[in-house]
Amino acid sequence: MVGKSFAWAMLPALAATAALQARDNPTSAFDYDSLTLRTVGGRNTLDWRVWLEKNGKPISFWHDVPLYLDASNKQIVNFVVEIPRWQDGKIEIKRDEPLNPIFHDDKDGKPRYVESVWPHKSYPFLYGSIPQTWESPNFDHDFTSEPGDNDPIDLFDIGQDIGYTGQVKQVKILGALAPNDGGETDWKVLGIDVNDPIADLVDNVEDVEKYRPGLIQSYRDWFTYYKVARGDGVIPIIGDSYVNATFATAVVEKGHGYWLDLVKGKVDSNEINYNQTSRPSIPDSFVPSRAAVRRLDIPAKSDPKRAAERPARFDQWFYLDEELGLIEGNVVEE
Repeated sequence: MVGKSFAWAMLPALAATAALQARDNPTSAFDYDSLTLRTVGGRNTLDWRVWLEKNGKPISFWHDVPLYLDASNKQIVNFVVEIPRWQDGKIEIKRDEPLNPIFHDDKDGKPRYVESVWPHKSYPFLYGSIPQTWESPNFDHDFTSEPGDNDPIDLFDIGQDIGYTGQVKQVKILGALAPNDGGETDWKVLGIDVNDPIADLVDNVEDVEKYRPGLIQSYRDWFTYYKVARGDGVIPIIGDSYVNATFATAVVEKGHGYWLDLVKGKVDSNEINYNQTSRPSIPDSFVPSRAAVRRLDIPAKSDPKRAAERPARFDQWFYLDEELGLIEGNVVEE
């Protein structure tokens, strides 16, 4: 039996070990209530940035938010909202800047937007990414036979919440689409907010059809045709339909493995900034969050500016003709 005096003497060392384990196991230690946002610049501009903070210190949306709420249930994953429902700005995680802030993507040197293709108003769902996953471009992936798009895996949330940019929430995986977007693997995982009224009733794509008929096909069509309005082609869906929840969950798990190799520095990072603040056991990418502002030259506090106006073009609806080739725009009447 261990003596009481010896046990008391060991307490500081045990506490230190537990603290280190907690730091290196962000799933168990992650406090969602500690999250805030640090915003610099104005929306609808290319200078706009949003960093995630934990206890007031900057962390990475991509690399520091854990993939799972509970690793024993891999159908439930964390989700970073980049584009709230019914917004049209193409908002993404900036993969090549320190701690990967959210920013407004550009096209031809100007902020990029997505047209409203009837009957959908802009993005008809919450759209964003799954943290601690990566669609590696370093090889051709199984099922798609194409390289990855070099981003975290995308997810669209069909729950009723409107959401906000930078929100971190939990969703249940229900399936996925595999668009071939310009010769790249670009998985779109179908998920639903765990707090949605039907979340406990749906476990797969087919279940959604029971409770929200037509939604699944409608969103598949959106991913197929949404770029036609800007002059691009139809995006083919590999396999033509959704894969089931089991398959989609396995895709996410594989993407997590590719991400882990990324932050460990084992593979070509393709210009991704993979600094992270939550895993000190991975020294090649680890930066203490308390030192991130100084070492990574991140703004020390929020400095929001007035939003710029959106181009008038995106106040229109666009309609596809029967052959999906011609576009016609009508200004929406208020």
